[in-house]
Parts: sequence; structure tokens; C-alpha cells
Amino acid sequence: MSRILITGASGFIGRATVAVLANAGHVIRAAVRRKSNAQFAAGVEIVQHPDLIQDFDWHPFLEGVEDIIHLAGVAHSGRGIEPPLYDRVNRRATAQLAEAAGRAGIKRFLFVSSVRAQSGPVADHALTEHDPPMPTDAYGRSKLAAEAAVVDAGVPFTILRPVQLYGLGMKGGFALLARAAQSPWPLPLKDFKNRRALLGIENFISALNFVLTTSAAAGETYLLADPGMPPPLSEVTAILRRAHNRRPLLLPMPPHYVEIPLRMVGRGDVWERFGGNLRVDITKLLRLGWQPAHDTTSGLTALAQAQRRAARA
Repeated sequence: MSRILITGASGFIGRATVAVLANAGHVIRAAVRRKSNAQFAAGVEIVQHPDLIQDFDWHPFLEGVEDIIHLAGVAHSGRGIEPPLYDRVNRRATAQLAEAAGRAGIKRFLFVSSVRAQSGPVADHALTEHDPPMPTDAYGRSKLAAEAAVVDAGVPFTILRPVQLYGLGMKGGFALLARAAQSPWPLPLKDFKNRRALLGIENFISALNFVLTTSAAAGETYLLADPGMPPPLSEVTAILRRAHNRRPLLLPMPPHYVEIPLRMVGRGDVWERFGGNLRVDITKLLRLGWQPAHDTTSGLTALAQAQRRAARA
């Protein structure tokens, strides 16, 4: 077991990662911006750093550390976030940490990037690592630039490009869909047959642990998603509803009834993230030996069941 620095430890992904890896016996140093947001199990060391828009010395945070999992950053694309902020936090702060890691002799720098470093919100085929990166917004470009900075830092690295994650505590558009699926009201999603790759938090953490302990993963970049063909959006909703012991209650409605108004008001990006297709081929990581914990159907079912238990607690 190793001593691991995990940045972004107080976020949805970070909290789950800290909990699982600490329980597995790793010694965890959880790096956070605000200690008031940090609640971890006994034995997890908590360190506080300045806001990532600032320059500061990472060296004290790396003393005694063998591996780094870098999760911290501006975690989504959206209006109201200026491109310089993406660049400052996602690229420059990552570059500074990677350079410090190289000087400190870190064994592995695991950078959690995003599928958006490789593609826009939609793709006309299943993406692979051989496809040339073509990000379409400031968020994706900042992630791709951060990847390049990690490669240039001279530290042993592995880069993961995950798709949309789901799990207890998630936020964003998928969290809204999951809440809607819990309601008793019919949803007009029967005709939404688009497929978007998803990634359960358990599979994400399993992949993190796998690449950290697999020497052949060093120097490589991997797309990351649940295995198999992702279910269409209509079936995603039905899976969640059945797990809540509800009938699917999906009503027909042509998807363009949603698409056209959104594009007319300049929010085609919202439509693409909701109604477009985005699939990835994870063969590269599977061939290395990674064994996912579940597929999307069982992962979504487990999520809904966990939500029910949490609601009763």
C-alpha cells in the first residue's frame, strides 16, 4: 500500500475516492481548499492549500508522498465561467503540481482529465484513444492543455479521461434526471433513444486503483466509462424508476420538441449534453486487465437503491 496525496478531496468524486482507498489500506493525505468541507474517516490526514488561482509551493504537501491523484479543478463547462479561469485552475495549477511532483520523485502522477479533452459533447462514433483530441470549449481545451503539461513535467504519469460520473452525492444535469426519476409523474422521454456513456463511481475508483498498481499503465492515457453499450436515455430513466419500485411511465414526445427551442435561444450546448450521442470504447484499459465492478444497468440500479436507503435514514 502507498501514501497518496489526493487533491480535490472534498468534492463528490474526492470524498468517495478517499473513503475507498483509505479503507483499502492506503495512507491518504487529503488536500482541500476549505477544511470546513472536509469530513473523512479517522486516519486520513487533511491538508489545506490556497485557492488554485494563486501561485503557491506544493512541496510541503508532497513530503513522504509516493503517488498523487489530481482531481482538483473547475469540474464542468457552463456559462458564467470565463476561459482564463479554466486555464488558470485546470492547466496552470496542474502544471505547477506536476512539476513539483517531478522534483519530489513521485512514483506516479494520476491526472483525472475528462472525455471533453478529446471531444465535444457529442460524437458520431465510439471514441477511442486513437482519435485526435478535438475539444470544443474552454473547459475541454484547458483539460487537454493540462494533460500536455503533465506529460512535459517529467513525472511518471497516467491520464484518465472519464465520461459523466454518477453516484450518491453527484451534482449537475444527471442528478436532476435521477431526481425526476424518483417522482411519481410521467416523463416525456420515451422517444429519447440517444446513448451517452456513463461511469459509476465504483468503477471509477476501481480504475484509479488499478492503474496506480499497474506498471504498464505508466505513460498512458485511457478513456474511462462503464463497460458495454450504454443504454438509451429512455432506458436509463426506466432503470432508475424500476429500482425505485415505480413503473417507467414514459410518454412519447419527439426529441426535436426540446431541441429546437433550446437551439433557438442559443442553448444548443444544453441539448447536445442531454439529447446527443456520446459513446467511448474502453478496450485499451480492459485489455490491460482492468475488471469493472458493474455495467451501467446494475450501477444505476445500485444508485437508486442507495438513494432509497439514504432517504429512509
